[in-house]
Amino acid sequence: MDPIKNQISAIDPLANEPNEVNSEEALARMLTGPRVFSDNNPPAGVVSLEDRRRRKARIAGGLLLGAAAVTAGVLVAANFGPLTAAPAPAVTVNSTEATPTPTATVTQAPSPTATPSATPEAAVPVTTPPVVPTVPVVAPTTAPTQAPAADPQKFTFPDGHLSFTLPVGWSVKTEQGPYATEADKAGSIIAKVLDGAGTEVAVIFNGNYGDGTAGLVDRTILDRAVVPGVRDNSGELVEFGFSSNQLQYIPYEGPPYEGMPSPRSGPAEGPPTYIMDVRRSSELKAGVSSSGTNQVRVPNGIMSAYVQFDSTKNPAFATPAAAKDWMGSTQYAQLKSMLLSLNYK
Repeated sequence: MDPIKNQISAIDPLANEPNEVNSEEALARMLTGPRVFSDNNPPAGVVSLEDRRRRKARIAGGLLLGAAAVTAGVLVAANFGPLTAAPAPAVTVNSTEATPTPTATVTQAPSPTATPSATPEAAVPVTTPPVVPTVPVVAPTTAPTQAPAADPQKFTFPDGHLSFTLPVGWSVKTEQGPYATEADKAGSIIAKVLDGAGTEVAVIFNGNYGDGTAGLVDRTILDRAVVPGVRDNSGELVEFGFSSNQLQYIPYEGPPYEGMPSPRSGPAEGPPTYIMDVRRSSELKAGVSSSGTNQVRVPNGIMSAYVQFDSTKNPAFATPAAAKDWMGSTQYAQLKSMLLSLNYK
């Protein structure tokens, strides 16, 4: 702390104060001769009052600065210790890779071209890479590939040719279909379609067998549409149809005679039969004609598809108006959509 005290003493304004004047000598001079005394013209060797005030202010300021310096020195000494390790010297890394200098050479040609060439200024040192240990290659293990899940709303017959789409919540129950020979047995399948409540609502058959009978009917077509995914072997279009069929009864089978009743004017035999199925366009005629068949010839045999109405109700609908009302129901739309989705490939 001695150097700090010396610095404070060096700036003490009282240390340079001139020696005090002998008061008796000054009084004698004042009495022996006329003298004029003022702060603006002080006598030699006499310190004015203003100078004394300034000196006191400098003394106070010096003491304040000294105290601040002492306090700062104490804080620095208390918070910083001596350095025990010098920082590592900075290392300058010089690149040994040569910088190529491109130069352009212009040759006389129909179109001037510039050919850049690089001239290295220094050879690049060749370094040997470290030896990497060889890791034995393990043959990859092939994970078993899982077959894609079948669409739960699509049913395909076992041979993969005929398929159709089911409404959500419906299901299919298969049975052995009719067949003529053992060779045809495996390919003869009946698919019974069940709705969400488990009620059988449709039957679709595919196999190499077909039979049936027909009669004279008066057919009223209520709805029809082409099935785009199926064609008869003859090339004829296949259609979805919903119709009312009134069986015509002609008791006389002899030769025609005058006044013989026509099928349309003859008596109707029983209530009308409502049919919703898929058949060739030629088998879906309006008016008096043969009841026909819904058997469609396809490359692997016969296809037939029809809606199974409630067998306890005859007719299925009490009136033609009731049948038309049913056409606006959800069940009708689902059945129609399913039959139109039939596809043979």
